[in-house]
Amino acid sequence: MLTGGGARAAYQVGALRALAEQTCACCPFGVIAGASAGAINGTAIAGTADDFAGGAARLEATWRAIAPDSIYATDVPRLAEIGADWLRQLAGGGHLGGHANALLDTAPLRALLGDALPLARIPELIAAGHLRGVAVTATSYDTGAAVTFFDGVPELEPWQRTGRIARRATLTVDHVLASAAIPVFFPPIHVDGAPYADGCVRLTAPLSPAIRMGAQRIIGIGIHEVTPPTVPVPADPPHSPTPAEIAGVLLDAVFLDSLEADAERLIRINTTLAAMTPAQRRTLSLRPIPLLVLQPSLDLGRLAVEQYHQMPWALRYLLAGIGADGQRGWDLLSYLAFVPVYIDRLIDLGYRDTTARRDEIARFLDGDAAPAARAG
Repeated sequence: MLTGGGARAAYQVGALRALAEQTCACCPFGVIAGASAGAINGTAIAGTADDFAGGAARLEATWRAIAPDSIYATDVPRLAEIGADWLRQLAGGGHLGGHANALLDTAPLRALLGDALPLARIPELIAAGHLRGVAVTATSYDTGAAVTFFDGVPELEPWQRTGRIARRATLTVDHVLASAAIPVFFPPIHVDGAPYADGCVRLTAPLSPAIRMGAQRIIGIGIHEVTPPTVPVPADPPHSPTPAEIAGVLLDAVFLDSLEADAERLIRINTTLAAMTPAQRRTLSLRPIPLLVLQPSLDLGRLAVEQYHQMPWALRYLLAGIGADGQRGWDLLSYLAFVPVYIDRLIDLGYRDTTARRDEIARFLDGDAAPAARAG
């Protein structure tokens, strides 16, 4: 299970490379689920499931070659055009035209994914037995529900729970783009005529798609350094948050909390199952599912501060207008900082963190791990 969060998902690439180095040639994960930028990484690995190391290496090469203009338009005329469209729409009360629904134009990302993602191979690899199921999740603008688009073996059935639904589909670039469309910053993506946003917005149970597709044990790769919550210390003079800081907190709530919360549910439910008899578990139709979560050892948001001056001038100008100036708003910056130095640091950190847990991961993959939980 791969969650996401813009540029922060580069961390997963290093983790995947480390996992590939300690497993067999074929991908050991028969079920792959992703949301947001994790959908990009997940489908890239799924499309090379018969060559895990090669697929991880190609994914890493793609990420290391990324620059801001690989993801969104960075030229002054295009950004000025978007800004003018917003101004015309807001100041004119809708009477002066304008159809602004995003701050950035992600046409370059569509071109990049069209070249980089081997999506056409996924049905072939499912038919060949390398994969059981692959899923990406997006959020419907029409209904507000989390919609999981999945492809897999014939016996997989769509599912529905409160606020989330699954639909079988042959995965395309549109599905992946929809899953990674950060609201306000990236434009909505239409799938089958309906508009969708980033999958993490309403995905309250990110482990559920993997479980529904039959996962027996799960490795989740997050992008959030786990730290205990603290009580804020009052500032003197009092500090008023900028729009960039507010946006950063909102994006953190969308991207960083769901995997940890779902993991806590898994732990609690599996602890309960461990205290029950096999007959009682069968009555409830529940089974324990081991879980291993890989997460950063450093705060990826703070690492982005150093990269502010490497972002395109026009984008810095736009972000400065809402208070992201390199000293504040670093959480927001971290989602958009597709600059080579930052990407390289995250990939290297993901590789180091995962390699440091090599023995724990080996025991987990060998089945030598206590079950963590079931959610879904």
